[in-house]
Amino acid sequence: MVAQAEQVGGARAVSRCDALTQPPFSESGEGLTRTYLSPAFLAAQDRIAEWMRDAGMTVSRDAAANLVGRYEGDDPNAPLLLIGSHIDSVRNAGAYDGPLGVMLAIEAVGALHAAGKRMAFPIEVIAFGDEEGSRFPAAMLTSRAVAGTLDPAALDVRDCDGVALGDLLDVTVYPSAARPRGSVFAYLEAHIEQGPVLEAQGLAVGTVTGIAAQMRYEVELIGSAGHAGTTAMGLRRDAVAGMAEMVLATETVAQDSLGDVVATVGIVQVPSGAANVIAGKCAFTLDVRSGSEARRDRAADEILRRFRRIADARDLGLAVRKVHDLPASPCAPTLMDLLDAAVHSAGHKPFRLVSGAGHDAMIMAALCPTAMLFVRCRGGVSHNPAEHVDPVDAEVALRVMLGFIDRLGALHAAA
Repeated sequence: MVAQAEQVGGARAVSRCDALTQPPFSESGEGLTRTYLSPAFLAAQDRIAEWMRDAGMTVSRDAAANLVGRYEGDDPNAPLLLIGSHIDSVRNAGAYDGPLGVMLAIEAVGALHAAGKRMAFPIEVIAFGDEEGSRFPAAMLTSRAVAGTLDPAALDVRDCDGVALGDLLDVTVYPSAARPRGSVFAYLEAHIEQGPVLEAQGLAVGTVTGIAAQMRYEVELIGSAGHAGTTAMGLRRDAVAGMAEMVLATETVAQDSLGDVVATVGIVQVPSGAANVIAGKCAFTLDVRSGSEARRDRAADEILRRFRRIADARDLGLAVRKVHDLPASPCAPTLMDLLDAAVHSAGHKPFRLVSGAGHDAMIMAALCPTAMLFVRCRGGVSHNPAEHVDPVDAEVALRVMLGFIDRLGALHAAA
């Protein structure tokens, strides 16, 4: 087992995440905001590149502007192990959602380098650039490019200031970031849980079994605008009242569903809303998730059935558009077993859980087998400046990652 730097590596990973929350690595001095290809993003890449070099890696950027550090193996032509996560953020984010996985990957390679150890295969650490989709109206562009699943039409996007992705880099070569089939034999991503399960279990880390199936809709309701003081209650076609009933119906269906179904109305819009006007139009988003596509689909169908019934009863026009449909992405059983063994060897209880949030790992599953390690975060808080990871838990995660790499090497040698 590799032991070097374990006592400081996890804590250093946390400290580096903290350092990257401050300008020039954030677009804001309050809470982390680092959007894809912004000056803050490029500054963060430059600093992370320094840390990659210090850990013994050569550094490059691919055609999608992902930062890649390579640690050579005994056989430089062998299929490689890819470890990474993302370094972009939502607006007013916490320090660890994404960057912690990159920093822990750097520490793992740094431990190998300090020990003078190379695996039979190369290891690359990748810092993806656009997991959150907080700048352009698309998410996971950079991992989709690497996995070879990117539709070039998705690159025809502009941010809220009208800046096109093509103004910032050459989108004609963007798809060339795709890795050839067979060139990567496994992908590992460490990530904060973004939920309360590990904390409730009293555990520092957990093995992810897969990423939940996600379905997202945009819903529009059309009623009739009217004066708030002169329109009798029985004569109203109030779009907001209909939306309120639909929100509660969403909650009820998710609560009544068996298993792990969750459903969320996240964005609510009331165009031309005013205090003294009955809303004639409103729109909202519906997000439905479950580790099982069948459970997700049953819940979504029931929610939409209730929407139609509510709209009919209230004489409202209803338009529903599906905008997002991601299947469940199971992690590779063999890699899960290796993670469990590494957790046990590190002196902790193996525990498995599903991810309700999407991650680059779900995209990378199209390229190679994937594994994810969740790290406990206080209160399950994420996408919030209050996001917190205990350095002791990060140390545990680093030991597990090193144990995983060793076991992967043994498995590779036996193959």
